Amino acid sequence: MSERLRIEPLHKAFGARVTGAKLTEPLSQEVLAEIRDAIDRYSVLCFPEQEMTDARHLAFTEQLGAPEVEHVAFGNTGEVTYFGTVGNAQADGSHLGNSAANTRYQRGNEMWHSDSSFREVPSYVSILHAYEVPGEGGETLFASMRSAYADLPESLRVEIDPLYVVHDYVFSRSQVAPVDPNHAASLPPVMHRLVRENLGTGLKNYYVGSHARSIPGYSGMESRRVLDELLDRATRPENVYAHAWQAGDTVIWDNRCMLHRGAGYDADRWRRRMRQTRVVGGERGELLGARPS
Repeated sequence: MSERLRIEPLHKAFGARVTGAKLTEPLSQEVLAEIRDAIDRYSVLCFPEQEMTDARHLAFTEQLGAPEVEHVAFGNTGEVTYFGTVGNAQADGSHLGNSAANTRYQRGNEMWHSDSSFREVPSYVSILHAYEVPGEGGETLFASMRSAYADLPESLRVEIDPLYVVHDYVFSRSQVAPVDPNHAASLPPVMHRLVRENLGTGLKNYYVGSHARSIPGYSGMESRRVLDELLDRATRPENVYAHAWQAGDTVIWDNRCMLHRGAGYDADRWRRRMRQTRVVGGERGELLGARPS
């Protein structure tokens, strides 16, 4: 790592606070290469005090790869947009409370998951910028499936290495709120390898979370035994980093190997507004072990 980026680790196994780069300006290929390397190494990067706008956010996203179409708007209406809004703040200056339908829907984000694991081509990274944050609660929690895989007993590694997993958005999110039928139809279940390998580093991780529904060839009970055990191992308290947001933070995380979830907050009392993009898997985002066609 050169002196262009300054790295401060955030957790024993992953995560870094990064200064020395303005993501709101065009970056050189050298700095972009350092950011990609830092993603591979640290998995979660926080860039504080970024003066972000949607235009700057999208421009930075495009420097890392192809922006991913936001699936909720596309599934419901066919609209192509690259942004999702996290929080309850509205364009007219109001904010939605705890009982609002969208607030209840967003509580699905409080389950451990990897963004877009329910797509044929899952996400490489998510890029989330904070404009308004609650005064209490609302942290984002992260856990590494790479570290968890490295700590598995050999017998469990042998069991899971050849397996596939069905990922299903409707299975996951219908546990907290109804999913619009058009949205559901746009996201049929997909299958991915349970154990994946980063082509750049050779490091392996398993790939689970709330969208992971079942393991082909296993009964429902056996599927849940394996998937729940793997999730529990990755998210033990000592393995979790909780990011306490500050307005101006831009956080990038590696969906190939990280789990995350949002912590709750009192939406009647606090405002929250964050904007998120994702980069489609591909090039550096590809992992060995995609399902054979």
